[in-house]
Order: sequence, then structure tokens, then C-alpha cells
Amino acid sequence: MDYTPQRVVSLQPSATVILRDLGRLSSLVACTKYCLDVCPEINRTEIAIVADSWTAQAAQISQLRPDLVIASVPYQEKAIAEIMKCGARFLGLAPKSLADIYADIAIITGIMDASEEGAQVIQRMQQEIDSVRSRTVGQPRLRVFCEEWGKPLISSQAWVAELVEAAGGEFIGTPGTQISFADVAARNPDVIIAAWCGAGDRVPLEKLIQRRTWDQTAAVKSHRVYCVRDEYLNTPAPTLVYGLRALAAAIHPECFPQVNGLRCINQGME
Repeated sequence: MDYTPQRVVSLQPSATVILRDLGRLSSLVACTKYCLDVCPEINRTEIAIVADSWTAQAAQISQLRPDLVIASVPYQEKAIAEIMKCGARFLGLAPKSLADIYADIAIITGIMDASEEGAQVIQRMQQEIDSVRSRTVGQPRLRVFCEEWGKPLISSQAWVAELVEAAGGEFIGTPGTQISFADVAARNPDVIIAAWCGAGDRVPLEKLIQRRTWDQTAAVKSHRVYCVRDEYLNTPAPTLVYGLRALAAAIHPECFPQVNGLRCINQGME
């Protein structure tokens, strides 16, 4: 008997990206509106749009008759309860590191009977990261502050810190934790990168700097303040390689070309 899920509901873009890269989008019956940002091909299908892992609704999921629901952090306790009510098998992910992300891909690979495809997806990610790391050997290790939210100020996740290191930088602060404006200023980053959850590429860099006490930091003085598209760094999935390329171009532009999804602060600002 074949136990491979035929009707999958994805409540987080990372799961949708993984299913796509495994060649299993045909099993997807529903996803969130945020999945469309990372998988625009979904717009050409009749896949239902549902609430995400934070605001999941049992009735909405149940009517789709899924045999698997995949969700990932961030969660609310009541949202998990709603997912459980629907009665389908539930896979809940909570990655923190790149190793966790590879493991999540492997888990979904096993469930979806896509072992060969999954191994290739993981290998491509690792090869891309190793390639970028090898090109930064011998380059100066610039201090990089990377934030996933601006109010309160929260440093990016641990997997982003790993990508910053691979791109030739030194990650400032503790990943995934709140930090003060003054603390960032005291650490004097050479590069500042904002990748706000849910903001796409619309972080207002000029206003951000004006409202904080960062005028005298090396990053601001040299106009090395950037926005990286939200989904490139905050989606724990194979799309992180796009975030890696953006980080590399921001940290070592002398070694890496500028890429889509990376925007620099207006160099004309005072």
C-alpha cells in the first residue's frame, strides 16, 4: 500500500518551497498567501489559499480533506490546537540552523517518497554555500549586523548568522534575540542588513538610520546599509541560497556581483 500523502496543506512558505523543489507541488491542495512570494508558479494553479501557521483555522483546513498538514515556526499555541482539530497527519517544523533545515528537507523527502530529489536539493544548497565560502578565504572579516525585525530590534536567525559567516562576515549579536540600538552602535558594524519578516524589499532604510543613533557607525559612513528581500533570508528552505548571494554581494562586492533582492541605502542621504 502507498502511504505517500496525496493532499497536502502547507501553512508556511518554507514547506511550499521544499515541496516545489522536490517536484511534489502536484500534491499541494492549499498554501498561504505568503507562499506566492516564493513560489509564483502557484498563481497559475487552483490551489486554495489558507491562513498560516500563526493564524491557522481548523474549519478552513478540514474542508480541503488533507492527509498531511505541514507547518513551521512561528506558531501560536491556539493555532497548533486548530491544526490538530482537523484530524489530518501533522508535521510541525522548528528549524534553528542550516543542519536543521537540511534535516527538515530530508523528513519531507521521506514522507513524500522523493529520496533522490531530496538528496539533490540538499547537495545543491551545500555546494552553493561551500562555493561562496571558498571565495571569501583571505578576505577581511567585516562586522555585519543583520536584523529580522525593527521594532523591537531583533537579530536575524542562527541560519542567517551561518550564511553571513560563509559570505565572509562576522555576525554581530546573538541570533534571534532582541538587541538595543545602542548596543549595535557600540559594536560599530561595517555592514548593516535589514530583512524584515513580511516586508519583502520595502524596509525604509533612510528612515531607519535617521531614527536610530547609528550615524557614526562604519556602515552608515560608508553607505553600506542594505535591504535583503524577506523571503531570501527568513524562509528556511532552499531559497536561502538567494539570500546567501545577496549577503555576499553586500559584504564583499569586490568579489561578488550585485543580485536581485539586494537594495542599498540612498547614497545621497546626509
